[in-house]
Amino acid sequence: MRYRITILSLLFWGLVGTARGAVQNLVFEFCGDTITVPVDGSIIRPFEETPTEESVLNFYAVLNAGNYQPTIDAITSFRDKHKLNDWIYYQLIRKTAQQISPKIEGYERYTLYKWFLLSKSGYDARLGIADDRLLFYVLSDDNIYNIPYYMSEGRQYVCLNIHDYAGIDIQKYPVIPVNMELAEDKRAFSYRITQMPDFSAADYLVKDIGFNYKNRNYHFKVRLNPQVKAMFTNYPVVDYESYFNIPLSKETHSSLIPLLKEEVKNMKQVKGVDYLMQFTRNAFLYEDDNKVFGKEKRMSPEQTLLHEYSDCDDRAALFYYLVKEVYDLPMIAVLYPTHITIAVKFDKPTGETIEHNGHKYSLCEPTPQLQNLHVGQVAPEFRHMAYQVAFEYTPGKK
Repeated sequence: MRYRITILSLLFWGLVGTARGAVQNLVFEFCGDTITVPVDGSIIRPFEETPTEESVLNFYAVLNAGNYQPTIDAITSFRDKHKLNDWIYYQLIRKTAQQISPKIEGYERYTLYKWFLLSKSGYDARLGIADDRLLFYVLSDDNIYNIPYYMSEGRQYVCLNIHDYAGIDIQKYPVIPVNMELAEDKRAFSYRITQMPDFSAADYLVKDIGFNYKNRNYHFKVRLNPQVKAMFTNYPVVDYESYFNIPLSKETHSSLIPLLKEEVKNMKQVKGVDYLMQFTRNAFLYEDDNKVFGKEKRMSPEQTLLHEYSDCDDRAALFYYLVKEVYDLPMIAVLYPTHITIAVKFDKPTGETIEHNGHKYSLCEPTPQLQNLHVGQVAPEFRHMAYQVAFEYTPGKK
């Protein structure tokens, strides 16, 4: 019976010949390039059972005995060629799994293929079951704040698919790990993004971003790629150092940063930073994340440029990035209980400052306040409020 089901599955997926050796080439676009992924018929298996340790292990046994290496070679070669960070590589894995086993036709099967591809790519990926739900974890040493995790032998495993189970109560239904022997050399997954993909120029749209500075209107036609929104849809809340340092894609960078540099080139440094602060404060509408997304979401600079609304976290990250790219000045992120802002170290301190590690940083508020604050000014409600330095940037320091 199992053999008959496998043959029907192969016919359904358009594969011809015997189960082993029949190859389907998946061809699709990813991040501005075309990728061809061969999928051998020996790794096509149905999964219609309720997720249990036994059913998962049976599924894995078939795929593990099949000719999966050409599939893994194709996606890892693409990853290495384009220097994809782990999170962006995971988006490639999601798209590959979607091509093999569409999510809408069987969520558990789709999840199993994602897990299998990530695991065979060298990552320590694991599965767990909670109330018949299949949860997908990966080893990560990063600080992650809004998704479940469990600890095993002192290492942190974070859940990659919890967003698909809105409302699941992990405390009510404890996760039971699927026991499986794992190779010792499996590596950790990192959420750090140090390089955006080289998207196709044809995928970019032009957005007119404008603001008023000293009674003059400024307009910038910024090239933005809508794919960035999708790429970060389920990106979790990471620490400030990680998300502050997510760069712009090359097209977006080249359409904005040189223009900002041109505008401030004849300004004194403090006035130029004030210009960047006013741009970040006034070129976008303010709204709390919970109203826009229904949860806390820290957006990268490019996401903030793409979205209509943003809050203080998003503007702090964008302002930090702009100051870093235009002036490359030392900065600290100043975190209050309900707010975050940036302070910049100038050659000569300006206005109200915060002392950190023997240096004075002038407060620069990139989020709209009741008052029109200039460099070195702080809103009255934060003046005597306790704070912590959440992140420090020193130019040239790794």
